[in-house]
Amino acid sequence: MEHKTKGQAESQISEAMIKFEKDYMGRGPTEIKTYIIKDMVFVRLKGVLTPAEEQLAKSPEGAGLIKKARVQLLEGTRVLLEKMISDIAACQVQSMHTDISTKTGERVIVFTLDKNLEEQFC
Repeated sequence: MEHKTKGQAESQISEAMIKFEKDYMGRGPTEIKTYIIKDMVFVRLKGVLTPAEEQLAKSPEGAGLIKKARVQLLEGTRVLLEKMISDIAACQVQSMHTDISTKTGERVIVFTLDKNLEEQFC
């Protein structure tokens, strides 16, 4: 991450995540914010549910189906997401954790890394 500021790296990750959401999930978020905290990248996406998912989420069974489908979709693209973060952060992703709220339409994704990124910023 030479010659990058923390803000530039966070912005690049946000832009890459928006592109990923549009290309692989069918629509982009209405809002996104990325935070680099030591050896973690925390991505918060708002407005990720489709109108059909919003209707489905009105029942407990539907909400469960959405969570299950979204986890499966993300797991299927895990290698792509980890490479995207690795390329921007210039380090290896050790793990990825995610959850989606069917109540608020918000998703969080946390990547843990093999080094502390805060030490690399200029």
